[in-house]
Amino acid sequence: MSDTTPSPQQWSPTHGDPYRPAPYRPDRIAAETALAHAARLRLRMDERRTVRSFSPDPVPEQVLRDAVACAATAPSGAHQQPWTFVLVKDPEVRRRIRAAAEHEEKVSYDGRLGEEWLAALRPLGTDAVKAHMTDAPALIVVFQQRYWLGEDGTKRKHYYVDESVGIAVGMLLTALHLSGLAALIHTPSPMRFLGEVLDRPENEKAFAVIPVGYPADDCEVPDLVRKSLDQVLVEV
Repeated sequence: MSDTTPSPQQWSPTHGDPYRPAPYRPDRIAAETALAHAARLRLRMDERRTVRSFSPDPVPEQVLRDAVACAATAPSGAHQQPWTFVLVKDPEVRRRIRAAAEHEEKVSYDGRLGEEWLAALRPLGTDAVKAHMTDAPALIVVFQQRYWLGEDGTKRKHYYVDESVGIAVGMLLTALHLSGLAALIHTPSPMRFLGEVLDRPENEKAFAVIPVGYPADDCEVPDLVRKSLDQVLVEV
């Protein structure tokens, strides 16, 4: 934890507890300042690209921890926070994950995906080789907790799990980018091997593998164009 970050209260399940309101009075940012912040953020995020060519240079581990902490502030259904982030630095574990992922990807690219999906991927230049799994100095493997599992075996259903974890992953990518790191979302299918390699409990299901690091000196990305604001925004 960063030296400037206060130690949080330890979370414990609140299922069935009464509603306990707390005051929330954040400082309001002046309109002029908000406009400047929003404009800078828009420019910074427009620079974000998915990277598949990583430098092996190490990254500050605290940056990764802080990025995960930012992701864990995401809203979630009933505030159940149904996520686990596994930071994988060990080269041998990353090698095992790559080998298993490439096995599944080869099956997919050899026909399981279907021609329509392969045609959609073609402009991205992807294939079954996933060197980024071992080239990047770290992987963040995100698991969704389908239900809460107590130490005594008690189970309670979690709600809006896909939506909650998806929002958290988006915030994780944003935090990593704003911290000067590159990343990509990798979702080999099926992903059951991730739970086995990382020895995760029965209530967790793999959601994504995120290689993280600095772009390689010779990094290239697809020459793509994002939709403009008028193509994605409808004002009523």
